[in-house]
Amino acid sequence: MTPPGRVRVYRTPGAPRLRGFVTALIAVVLLALLAAVGAVVWTQMDGGGAGPGADADRPSPTISAVAASSPSPSPSPSPSSPTVIEVGWVGDTTPGSMYGLPPERGRALFSSVREELRAPDLMIANLEGTFSEGGPSKCGQDSTNCYAFQAPLANAPALKWAGIDMVSLANNHTHDYLERGMQQTMETLEATGLGYAGLPEQIAVVDVDGIRVATVGFSPYPWNADINDIPAAQELVRRAAGDADVVVVLMHAGAEGAGEIHTPQGTEVAYGENRGDSRAFAHAVIDAGADLVLGSGPHVIRGIERYENRLIAYSLGNFAGWDNFGLSGNLGLSGLLTVSVDSKGRIHGGRWLSLRLTEPGVPETDPAHTSARMVSDLSAQDFSKTYYLDSKGYFSAR
Repeated sequence: MTPPGRVRVYRTPGAPRLRGFVTALIAVVLLALLAAVGAVVWTQMDGGGAGPGADADRPSPTISAVAASSPSPSPSPSPSSPTVIEVGWVGDTTPGSMYGLPPERGRALFSSVREELRAPDLMIANLEGTFSEGGPSKCGQDSTNCYAFQAPLANAPALKWAGIDMVSLANNHTHDYLERGMQQTMETLEATGLGYAGLPEQIAVVDVDGIRVATVGFSPYPWNADINDIPAAQELVRRAAGDADVVVVLMHAGAEGAGEIHTPQGTEVAYGENRGDSRAFAHAVIDAGADLVLGSGPHVIRGIERYENRLIAYSLGNFAGWDNFGLSGNLGLSGLLTVSVDSKGRIHGGRWLSLRLTEPGVPETDPAHTSARMVSDLSAQDFSKTYYLDSKGYFSAR
């Protein structure tokens, strides 16, 4: 277990990423081709290479013309384009509980969107609940309005199988089975090869195609970094920015419920809890060096804000659960957000992929793009600056 305050390095355990290999292979092929062209041109200038069969080995006329007309000495090559990686985020994910256990050791929960989850270079989900066995829960024995989520340890590999690389532990359900359950959860994630973020003072760093991505998570609960202590949050983000190329902040904030689709100004309260001022927090951590702020908590979709040319997604709603989430109306709409970002933290574009939860809480792609239209409307209503989504949820940095 990594002590709080230490930087932990995770290697992306998802589907193989071949971008670097393919780029290198293309470069080698092009260099070899140019060398062959140069040899042919030199031979022709020197009067050789006219024997039988020479035409069969001659490069194409277009390539030959380009090579022959190049000035000598060759100009300096233009700087290579920066590496761009794709970070993915989905909302509340409960891989099993006393209310229902997905078949196939949890795989049935993700099978419909596995291809989409495996596509990003770094795929992150908000883990609502624990991977633990036995022990007391936060709920009293006679409680009728308290929910504690405990998934079998054997269900953890389903997340990795689905394409999820890292989870956020910054939420109210991470501590459902108290310290013992949280400890079991972290041990299980580590044994499975899944990264996690959200502990106090924790900075989780993953190397993605040579880009160091630091992830920090915040919530209003004492077992996580505190979203309500904004100066301390800024300091943690500054430390993360000093150790990485890209900083991703995960926040669990806001009131809950089908009607909580707008992002209000000021502090939000739910069930007597101070759930943070998500706007002030998100702006402050970007000012401190964050490049992406990805939210969860309200159980419904909220809008996307563009602040200092960085991206804030305030909530993606529920993502996956087995008979533990309400699915009616807005509660059944979800999304998978992917954002393309380079080593300088610059946003290059992305997509909001519309999802819909079907009984008993399984995400499926929505060909009607319902949630993309909804988030587009909410973004325009709630924020002065946003990223404009097209009819299928794609957006650019322009």
